[in-house]
Amino acid sequence: MKAEVVNVKGLTFIGKAESNHWMVMDGSKEFGGFEAGIKPMEAVLVALGGCTGMDVVSILNKMKVNFDSFEITIDAERAKEHPKVFTKIHITYRFKGKNLPRDKIEKAVRLSQERYCSVSAMLRKSAEIDWEIEIAEE
Repeated sequence: MKAEVVNVKGLTFIGKAESNHWMVMDGSKEFGGFEAGIKPMEAVLVALGGCTGMDVVSILNKMKVNFDSFEITIDAERAKEHPKVFTKIHITYRFKGKNLPRDKIEKAVRLSQERYCSVSAMLRKSAEIDWEIEIAEE
């Protein structure tokens, strides 16, 4: 896999990888940025959510589990000193639907976290990652 990142102005960068979709990244105004895009560490958390979310949906589809909505929220703590890596990450998987099988949802999340999600595997090298599942009946 390859990626390209280009400086636009100040701390504003655009980047793309093999999928050929550009992403805007920028820094805070206090550090010379324009706040015109997502910060790189925010992008890492979004990538984590996307990675595990895609795994879970794919696994649940194979299990023939239908849901009305699914969202992920992520809360993270960073080291106080540079490099300010993530040290703790908490992921909440929220599902809404009718008669959702908790056991299958738990299995899908566990498989994502323990086997399939590459982003989780990388982040686990520096951060403690835990998760919870919330299921709401429609």
